[in-house]
Amino acid sequence: MQESQEIYISNHLDEVVAAVSINPDKKIQSKLPQTVLFQPLREKLYICEEKVKSYFSSHEYKQAIQELVRCVALTRICFGDSHWKLAEAHVNLAQGYLQLKGFSLQAKHHAEKAKEILTDSIVPSCNDNADVFKCSVELFYTLGRALLSLQKFKEASENLTKAERLSKELLHCGRIIKEEWVEVQARIKFSFAQIFQGQKKSQEALLCYQEALEHMEVSKGEKSLECVPVLRELADAERCLGLHDTAISHCLQAHFIVLGRDPSQEEAADSARLVAHAAVTSRKPEYHDMAEKYYQESMAHLKESEGAERAKFLSIQDEFCHFLQITGQKERATVILKESLEAKVGAFGYFSPEVAETYRILGGADMEQGNRRGAHKKLKKCLQIQAFLYGRQNKRTITTQQSVDILSKAPEVTMKPKQSPKAKVAFCTSVPQHMASQAKPSVVN
Repeated sequence: MQESQEIYISNHLDEVVAAVSINPDKKIQSKLPQTVLFQPLREKLYICEEKVKSYFSSHEYKQAIQELVRCVALTRICFGDSHWKLAEAHVNLAQGYLQLKGFSLQAKHHAEKAKEILTDSIVPSCNDNADVFKCSVELFYTLGRALLSLQKFKEASENLTKAERLSKELLHCGRIIKEEWVEVQARIKFSFAQIFQGQKKSQEALLCYQEALEHMEVSKGEKSLECVPVLRELADAERCLGLHDTAISHCLQAHFIVLGRDPSQEEAADSARLVAHAAVTSRKPEYHDMAEKYYQESMAHLKESEGAERAKFLSIQDEFCHFLQITGQKERATVILKESLEAKVGAFGYFSPEVAETYRILGGADMEQGNRRGAHKKLKKCLQIQAFLYGRQNKRTITTQQSVDILSKAPEVTMKPKQSPKAKVAFCTSVPQHMASQAKPSVVN
């Protein structure tokens, strides 16, 4: 009965036939006492594997990849070029690369290498068969994730389907327990949801996100950090479908999970910012107070920060100002933007998109208030930065140039400002001593 179950599973997946079929023509593993021969190397392999776990838990993925590369080399020495454990090492390395942005091709390469090894693998012992099947599930899942990162949705879906089908067969045959299957299903459904979302199929994505969340909560617990990315992406899908109330609810649920896990100031700020963004995108007046509350909370976490975190604070502040503008609080937004200019020059540099955009908004505010001279001055600075960043022929630069040209013809701009009496006094050399002693310096002047 057991042998027939093995044949039934392998019929579904040609790629793992070589790894699981009992075929007398295949090479037989060496009977040498490998435990004695390779004990020191296997100890090194074990140490590397433990380091990988430690680095992953602390999100130090670059260091983890260095150890995963060592694991591949040590596995090849310990078990040879045709052992399924070498395929497993390549799968693990591929998963490591997937944690780093921009390394999807490397992940795909190592997943395909694992597939090649597993197809030509030496026949494992009966005790290893279940491990080979589990390795195959991880292989197809990882290859699917790599292809998804490369936006090859069709190929990604095909590999994820294989992983899902094989894991289901393993559950039916008793090779894995229900808890293991639920954990695998959570990851697979989450990946399918991302494929549908990438294809702009939000309704299908929504159903998969809901299934993924259900499995994740069963597997990891309702307050697990692993639920946070699922909740956030579920909220994105709900927003696309206009389900703003449930989207905000899921963002709040994710936020409370994050706060309950002793987050860094930056993590807490990002989480609060996402809740505020969800409230703003609903465009419902009843959520305006919520949006302001969470923008303020987000900025409070980073108010005293420096460096990259300071730049993030200024970006969140700009979002908050945009929210104030669209809710009719333009004067308040203008005051905040004026105060932020000096900090933005320090964080991003004078010739930066952030400073240019601030000058553009402030110039527009002056225009609305009838202050054409002030608008002209600010928009000229914006134009100078845009021309440096994007060139004179850029659409943004041309639009600003047109505004500056119109303003430069206004009478209040062309007319030279009259010198104030105080200014005349400042240039008079015959000012009495007692009047000079009474004059106070002005910050504005």
